[in-house]
Amino acid sequence: MTRTASTATALALAMAVCCGAALAQQGANQPPIDIQRAKQLFQRAQQGGQLTPDEQAYLARARQEMQRRQQGQGGGGPGGRGGPGMGMQRGPQGPVPPATSATGLVPITELGTNKYKGEDGGLYGGGSNEPPSEFRTAVEKQLQKIEPLDADGKPASDGKIVMLSVGMSNTTMEFSTFMKKAEADPQRNPHVVFVDGAQGGRVASVWARGNQGMPAGRQLPPGASADPWPVVEQRLAQAGVTPAQVQVAWIKHAQSSPSQQGEFPKHAEILAENIVLTLQKLHETFPNLRVAYLSSRIYAGYATTALNPEPYAFEGAFANRWVIQQQMKGDAKLNFDPDKGTVMAPVVLWGPYLWADGMKPRAGDGLTWPIDDLVPSDRTHPSDAGRAKVAGLLLDYLHNNPLASCWYVAK
Repeated sequence: MTRTASTATALALAMAVCCGAALAQQGANQPPIDIQRAKQLFQRAQQGGQLTPDEQAYLARARQEMQRRQQGQGGGGPGGRGGPGMGMQRGPQGPVPPATSATGLVPITELGTNKYKGEDGGLYGGGSNEPPSEFRTAVEKQLQKIEPLDADGKPASDGKIVMLSVGMSNTTMEFSTFMKKAEADPQRNPHVVFVDGAQGGRVASVWARGNQGMPAGRQLPPGASADPWPVVEQRLAQAGVTPAQVQVAWIKHAQSSPSQQGEFPKHAEILAENIVLTLQKLHETFPNLRVAYLSSRIYAGYATTALNPEPYAFEGAFANRWVIQQQMKGDAKLNFDPDKGTVMAPVVLWGPYLWADGMKPRAGDGLTWPIDDLVPSDRTHPSDAGRAKVAGLLLDYLHNNPLASCWYVAK
């Protein structure tokens, strides 16, 4: 990203990269936008903080003004992904599609043997939403090893089974809400402890590569680090558990501004590579980690920024599936079976699939994503209602999927 001589413009561009929106001053008929204040509000919202209605309105006013200026500069012309005449806007992060309550895309769980850009449906491919029998048998063998462990990782009647979340701002928002529900769940195995390791701004490349994985254009203050792993260590200690007790992970990864990484499948291939590196780092850090459940993005058709709009949110699910398929095919980089060589990763399974096409009910469970499930400031991060919805889907998965209830539900 090119920085200009204008301090206001530079700050606006920095915020666009970090928070999915840019800020500018209002016209003479309104009080000017305080860029620093708006930047702080964006950062707080990205990190899962609550904003008052007045603060949300302030952010919306700032965003609308910047969009007005971009449109005045011809940002929605032929350079946008949708081409002329489609209402496409282009911000510092790339094109922003017009908001819509449905895209016409088919959830991967419903696609069956039909194709999307050459890819068939089914969470595990071939139209199937269940792992194949041979892989499932190997997975069950690993899941049977999950048991309460003491601080040194040894079996103990009063030990812990730690479930750790890994991901970006949406992940920590949703998992924080899930933790409240799960800790009050009478069916929960009392040995299970939850630790929210997900962190705002820590996209998949940062988990995979630390500071070197920072998205282009983002700059850290002198001496600061984007590395999320030390923060995870701190949060485990705060919860009174150790790395040796971490046995389960929930990973919900995404990349910021995927339009800058190339159209499908390129951006999804980059995401898949970063998921693999994250899984390997998880194994290195947590030697008793047995299983990682993957979830992809919720609906992003209302997005007002290029942070991660449609169809990128939808297409990210294929990255998860490719990683799981790599493991099913016996890729040594993802080996979990000590009988087949050096263990490099935990078992990888689909967790709850969260995407539905906006207001079009999903087959089977009727899932929809109304616009109010996303915060007004960017319609990308989940509101309280959206967080509760994801938390409910994750809790339902742990209750009812036998590849998770075996360790989550109290015996």
